[in-house]
Amino acid sequence: MTSPILSVTDLKVSFPSEAGRVDAVRGVSFDLLPGRTLGIVGESGSGKSVTSLAVMGLLADSARVSGSVRFSGKELIGLSDTEMTAHRGNDIAMVFQDPLSSLTPVYSVGDQIIEALRVKNPHMSEPDAQARAIELLDLVGIPNPARRVKSFPHEFSGGMRQRVVIAIAIANNPRIIIADEPTTALDVTIQAQILDLLKVAQRETHAAVILITHDMGVIAGSADDVVVMYAGKVVEHAPVHEIFSNPRMPYTIGLLGAIPKVHRNDKQPLVPISGNPPILIDLPAGCPFAPRCPIAVDKCRQLEPPLDAIALIDTTPSEPEDPQLSGDLHQVACWRAEQIHGSTLDGEPVFPVPAPPTSATREKPREERSTTLSVEHLVKTFPLVKGAVLKRRIGSVYAVNDVSFDIKTGETLSIVGESGCGKTTTLLEIMGFGADVEGTITLDGVPLKELDARGRRTQRKNIQMVFQDPMGALDPRFTVYEIIAEPLHSLDYPTKRIDGRVRELMDLVGLDPAHMDRFPGAFSGGQRQRIGIARALATEPKVLALDEPVSALDVSIQAGVINLLDHLQAELDLSYLFVAHDLSVVRHISDRVAVMYLGKIVEIGAVDDIFDNPQHPYTEALLSAIPLPDPTVERRRNRIVLSGDMPSPTDNEPGCRFASRCPLFKTLPESDRMRCLHETPPLHGKDGTDHRNACHFR
Repeated sequence: MTSPILSVTDLKVSFPSEAGRVDAVRGVSFDLLPGRTLGIVGESGSGKSVTSLAVMGLLADSARVSGSVRFSGKELIGLSDTEMTAHRGNDIAMVFQDPLSSLTPVYSVGDQIIEALRVKNPHMSEPDAQARAIELLDLVGIPNPARRVKSFPHEFSGGMRQRVVIAIAIANNPRIIIADEPTTALDVTIQAQILDLLKVAQRETHAAVILITHDMGVIAGSADDVVVMYAGKVVEHAPVHEIFSNPRMPYTIGLLGAIPKVHRNDKQPLVPISGNPPILIDLPAGCPFAPRCPIAVDKCRQLEPPLDAIALIDTTPSEPEDPQLSGDLHQVACWRAEQIHGSTLDGEPVFPVPAPPTSATREKPREERSTTLSVEHLVKTFPLVKGAVLKRRIGSVYAVNDVSFDIKTGETLSIVGESGCGKTTTLLEIMGFGADVEGTITLDGVPLKELDARGRRTQRKNIQMVFQDPMGALDPRFTVYEIIAEPLHSLDYPTKRIDGRVRELMDLVGLDPAHMDRFPGAFSGGQRQRIGIARALATEPKVLALDEPVSALDVSIQAGVINLLDHLQAELDLSYLFVAHDLSVVRHISDRVAVMYLGKIVEIGAVDDIFDNPQHPYTEALLSAIPLPDPTVERRRNRIVLSGDMPSPTDNEPGCRFASRCPLFKTLPESDRMRCLHETPPLHGKDGTDHRNACHFR
């Protein structure tokens, strides 16, 4: 039997606070075997990152740590910072979530790699260190490594910076790599590259990996074994296929049920987990998940269950498999685990699926519905200036370049694409009524550019916005009542009716009107987003512009907000303009999808046409990069990995802007390549369909 390279036993971490000690980690135990990848998942505050920092010895001095962390048999808990330095980077390396803050801005990336190399090899010569730095940059896929080794972090994109961080992490061939949310801040196409790179790094160094993430799709594609954490404890631990096919802890079942399924045309409501994780100060007796658990019994509320082993049901191996390394143990902390099979208890789902919303408008064909929002030939440029004192314009940045679409009553159009493609700018220009842009924006049949100030104010009530950050969008000094009532006051709503309207709106979005006198800080993230939605609905708009409305929320909370948006649309016949980077959410909520690349729409059509039959090479690559929450499907499919970053948006020359990254372009004969480079492809489609793409050869 292979010995674990890392053994964590009964690890406990607490921090002081004004309200008492916060028990962030409460007795975590697991083993990490050589060459294996252990995924750790859970909601925010579950203790994932604190566990990893405790292993690295990077916790604040105020933290109280007990238990055991043994690396190759050597105890790490209790070592001084100087003693831990001998292990950090050499034996155990870490890749953090934010690559920009992980790198020193005043040193070149080469100098930072060399610094890591010399921790282990202080006498390494300058030429050898420089050569090794270039070799590492080449290994992690940095183009022209001999030149870029002298570049500074700000000269790299987010994905390239994360590659540099990985190069630093593997510089000394560590035996363990801890990756803490390594792809959270990255676009899905870059995320796919980084995940592949982590596998390359693991292969090159023969390291074991701890992968911390909230994305179950990432876990499905990368992990061999999975630890699920809740309220500072491990609540389930099993091989990856077993976790996905036969979860036995209700919390794990809830997490999986809350995920939109991008690879299935499934419009059923998601399964949210009610309530919020507990505050980890003086926890009451019983299972900490019991207040949110639909199958909790009296014993659950009285005694906290231990993490016990149960029989495996699905033994489908991760590939490649070594019998010696087989994760043949399924551990669950639930009193009712033996009664749960296939996410059901006594033949009934552990988490009942909510009833889908019904709407007469949704049953109508699209052509029979009225158009609530129309955008035609929208162009938005920003000046490109040079000079610190005497500024002069030297060009233009084409943020949005000839964008056209319409949205019907009761319909959701989602705009997707990588960062910098122009999706949020499009939304903001529509919200600004296109005052300083080219093109036409028509809202409910009224061209907005033709309106005077009074007309604009009148139309403003017909389109409202829900923002990405629910806390940043709400004034912390206002009560919920004042926040929701503010747009009503501005539109001269009768004062006598405002109280009733605020209560009605809070009830509509699932909030208790008795809490209207509380401040935003007293609510959870999901509840704050519901407050933002209630405020947006106050003026009875016909269109809601939603800018990443669920990206800041944990998946269990996200599901409830998505279900709410579905029900509100069905009940109020709302039209949604939805901007998101999470394509799983997009598939679930959308009727139509527009794919943008460098300011232009490159494909638009019905959601099932886009996801099941993508035509543009960029759309194909984008969809292939989505991590699927199914280990079998995720590991068997082919991923299209795009090389390089987007070209500059300052270039408005004719030609296809995707050509420099296009996999199809590389297979074309010379004459067709010239056409791609010099002739801009129009949006086109087959007769009789609304599915159009901007590719000469599709």
